[in-house]
Amino acid sequence: MYKPALFVVAIRKAVLRLRIAIIALTPLGFSLPATADTSFPPLGAEDEPLWLRYPSISPDGMRIAFSFRGHIFTVPVAGGLAIPLTAGAAHDSSPVWSPDGKLIAFASDRYGHYDVFVTSSQGGAARRLTTYSADAIPTSFTPDGQYVLFNEYRMGSAQSSLFPVKILPQLYKISIQGGRAAEMLLTTPALHAQYDREGHRILYEDSKGYEDPWRKHETFSVAPDIWLYDARNGDHTKLSSFQGENRNPVWSPDEGSIFFLNEQSGSFNVWRLSLINGQPGPAQQLTTFQRNPVRFLSIANNGDLCFGYDGEIYTFPVGAAQPQKVSIQIGLSDSAAATQLRNFTDNVTEIALSPTGKEFAFVVRGDIYVASIDQGETKRITNTPGQERSVSFSPDGRRLVFAAEYAKPWGLYEAAISQPKEKEPYFFNSTVIDIHPVLENDQENFQPRYSPDGKEVAYLENRTTLKVLNLETKQSRTILPGYLNYSYEDGDQWFDWSPDGKWFLTNFLTPGRWASQAGLVDAGGQQQLTNLTKSGYDNLLPRWMMDGKSMIWFSDKYGLHGDGGAAKSQQDVYEMFFTQEAYDRSKLSKAEYDILTEAEAEQKKKKDTEKKDQTKETDANAPKKIEPLAIDLNNIEDRIDRLTLGSSQIADGLLTNDGETLLYLARSEKGYELWSLKLRESELKRLWGTEAPKSSPHEESSPAMIRLDKENKNVFVLVAGKITKVGVADGKAEPAKFNAAKELDAAAERACMFEHMWRQMKEKFYVKDMNGVDWDYYKSVYAKFLPYISDDRDLSEMASEMLGELNASHTGCKLLPDPQNADATAVLGAFFDSNYQGPGLKIQEVIEKGPLVTASATIQAGMIIEKINGVTIDPGIDYIPLLNHRAGQPTLLSIFDPAKNVRFDVTVKPISTAEQDELLYQRWVKQRRELVDKLSNHALGYIHVRGMNDESYREAYSEALGRESKKKALIVDTRFNGGGNLHDALAVFLNGKPYLEFLPRGQSLGWEPDERWHRTSLVLAGESNYSDAHLFPWVYQHFDIGKLVGMPVPGTGTAVWWEFLQDPRLIFGIPEVGFRDEKGRFMEKTQVEPDVKIRNDAKSIAEGKDPQLEKAVEILMQD
Repeated sequence: MYKPALFVVAIRKAVLRLRIAIIALTPLGFSLPATADTSFPPLGAEDEPLWLRYPSISPDGMRIAFSFRGHIFTVPVAGGLAIPLTAGAAHDSSPVWSPDGKLIAFASDRYGHYDVFVTSSQGGAARRLTTYSADAIPTSFTPDGQYVLFNEYRMGSAQSSLFPVKILPQLYKISIQGGRAAEMLLTTPALHAQYDREGHRILYEDSKGYEDPWRKHETFSVAPDIWLYDARNGDHTKLSSFQGENRNPVWSPDEGSIFFLNEQSGSFNVWRLSLINGQPGPAQQLTTFQRNPVRFLSIANNGDLCFGYDGEIYTFPVGAAQPQKVSIQIGLSDSAAATQLRNFTDNVTEIALSPTGKEFAFVVRGDIYVASIDQGETKRITNTPGQERSVSFSPDGRRLVFAAEYAKPWGLYEAAISQPKEKEPYFFNSTVIDIHPVLENDQENFQPRYSPDGKEVAYLENRTTLKVLNLETKQSRTILPGYLNYSYEDGDQWFDWSPDGKWFLTNFLTPGRWASQAGLVDAGGQQQLTNLTKSGYDNLLPRWMMDGKSMIWFSDKYGLHGDGGAAKSQQDVYEMFFTQEAYDRSKLSKAEYDILTEAEAEQKKKKDTEKKDQTKETDANAPKKIEPLAIDLNNIEDRIDRLTLGSSQIADGLLTNDGETLLYLARSEKGYELWSLKLRESELKRLWGTEAPKSSPHEESSPAMIRLDKENKNVFVLVAGKITKVGVADGKAEPAKFNAAKELDAAAERACMFEHMWRQMKEKFYVKDMNGVDWDYYKSVYAKFLPYISDDRDLSEMASEMLGELNASHTGCKLLPDPQNADATAVLGAFFDSNYQGPGLKIQEVIEKGPLVTASATIQAGMIIEKINGVTIDPGIDYIPLLNHRAGQPTLLSIFDPAKNVRFDVTVKPISTAEQDELLYQRWVKQRRELVDKLSNHALGYIHVRGMNDESYREAYSEALGRESKKKALIVDTRFNGGGNLHDALAVFLNGKPYLEFLPRGQSLGWEPDERWHRTSLVLAGESNYSDAHLFPWVYQHFDIGKLVGMPVPGTGTAVWWEFLQDPRLIFGIPEVGFRDEKGRFMEKTQVEPDVKIRNDAKSIAEGKDPQLEKAVEILMQD
């Protein structure tokens, strides 16, 4: 069983600092993650370190290179003190030895992505070999040691028919001297590639589709296989036979067999496979490790094997009965400071305004801060390695309640200003903050909110059960049972206290449907729920307005609806009035309303004067009396108004206190816009707008929200992690002032993120039994590596290894790229002739719509680009750096046309690699369509469904009922579709059955249903279909719509939440919603077998053929 001490080691320093900082401030006893260890770490070398990755034994069998804490080390095979070969802030990985043992090639992210470098095995300066801005991973050297083989996704060959996607890298070789761009060896993926001694054959591991590389125990079609490529004839021979994971092949010394890693025994172990005349023979298991995987196999010239297991390095010498662990000491300390002072100006994940109107609270990187609205003076409230969230103020503004994750389930905590109000009225300039637990138990408790009188706190237990905690008695009562809701993402549930504290507005699910209603429930615990909206559409975020006289909410009833995952449906803001008087008031004309408000103002003035005469001096500070709300539910559905003039993608919305102005934040094509709508005049005004690129991690990790200040003068907008203050009257905008300084203990933070990922998976995984995996055991296995991890790359890989133990799709932890200070290769949209050895770049093909397609000059195949911005491209020069950061920038090309013997200059704007990938995709689709036209003599149609999303559905609809509408049958290609949520809509579209004809005066105008495909269809699918692109072929077969052709589709049909961690560059997947058929089978792990099985082999792909598509045409032409 897991013991907390195994992972608390990594957070001891942070806990100790936390204790020093707040122990004097916690008279009620603030609960800490663990007891701090005040002992100092020992001096000297680190014995038996863990998380030693990518071991590679030298050809002479004397030394082992490996990666540890982002650096490359070497150590004698007998063990001892490891010597660092690299240093610095970059992450270095994947070392491989040259045949003579003098050089080591490795991958390093010094320029923002992995490039291949080479260095002396004795240490010294490293030489950069690759410069293209995509991850390049070395696999081996050529037999003569003059070139390094590596995998990298660029653009393949012009002839190849392989789908252009980053998960399918090419195999290249590049000179150890660097220079001219690398030579492509294989256009199809060839991982861990190694030449034989003669340099004729390449042993490699394939890659077929989308799946996290650290997933384990998978036995489906996408699992990798071992292949042997013969460069003399282009043949590829499959060597592995186990229907599961086969990885990391290496040649035996005599090349009469191979060694590789295989999961046939239940865990990754080392196997040997005999080769008989180049064909696979019998296989033999050599190691017998259990539960944990063997990784990173390598071999010396004498046959000694080396690999990693359980974070350590082992050798298996020839003749030995068992593998032997290599005892290693590391003498290089972690160069990173234990803590770093960071000042954040963005990365804000939530905001809350104080009822005093003087300050606002916000959360950055998991910590809570409060800042002055006027001056920006900032007070840090918490300073912990874990995360706090769901912060809100008490009614008097003197307390904060929040949820926190302190190495245990989420608990509720309160922060209060210690000094009296007359000394310290506000948080932002306070000195001592008392922090104490409000609720700690074995449940997940978060989203706390004070009651209007501040005596109680409403919160969610285990994400969906709405409860109220009395702060005096410490007793909780249930308001809404958890079974009435489902939480897909943390924070997606909603409730709102009524101003009198006697009611809640909340969301709940429509029985039997995953759609939300807005409801009213009493706060006393009677659990009497009233459905206020009673709509088949979603009704979200009901909020009290105008002191409880009405509520607003969002509904997509009249908005445009997209199809598929991440569809951009539009919403409107609606208002419901709880009394007829309030509703009638909303219907007054502007003139009538002005007369009424003038009379009310005079009446109020008179009452205030009388009250002032009657009120004693001592009553000045008496608490404001809260009047009970008047709620009339009779015919309440008749008191609803649609407020917005048109539907849009609404992120948030509020009414001013008088109910006269609606402020709402809406998503636009470029970013977000804040709108003001004066309801009585129907006067719409754009107050503010900003661009929020979709590629911004802050937009994905931070919600978009607005908060209105006390006086209704300013609205605070949170978009993409940044806070902007916008004037309600004039739209004047300025960044909100604050200074979020944080002492970041990265090691402690990583330990907390690890704990969070483990527990989140335990709480939200789609089946409670965790696929039969001992999840507590694997926590202990991987937590012990935390003290030896020093950056986010290692953390993401380690977490992926742990998550991969569940043998489920949609798992893994990903590190998002950081574009700052990173190389960004621009490209020209052309294939270049790799056989051309002369000066310049010889164009083999100009890609349609690319930068070289210009009206100012005709650039064609055969021409040679001699210069880029005046720099001559000599035969040995690497031209790629000449295009670094040139996307969208005018660039002068000097071109020679040998056919006409003329030279000319032309100015073009290079594009990004992502833009070129889009052009390559369009080229690939066009080639498939033209092939179908050719083979069928224009009788068949072809469409490719790129994703299971709205954009792809619209493209498929447009093509099928437009360009291909007259074809007798339709090929629907779903290969390399990464998923979304379109399976039902696409199946319905292809399953049209004509039943009525439109026929004016004998002229046929088509048949009903006229928005579906009526004729025969056929679906292409394979190992690369993922997620919802697995569900669609299953549905297509289930309803017998047509034939399924291709390869088996791995069972990955599960809905995922990709959760951003408090470090927003890290994101991990939780497969949390399973799909089950009427027989009780989950779609996860249910492989879909095609009606006609045919593989696109590597040789055919390299030759530009598409056997699967050709077979589809053949089948349909026979029908």
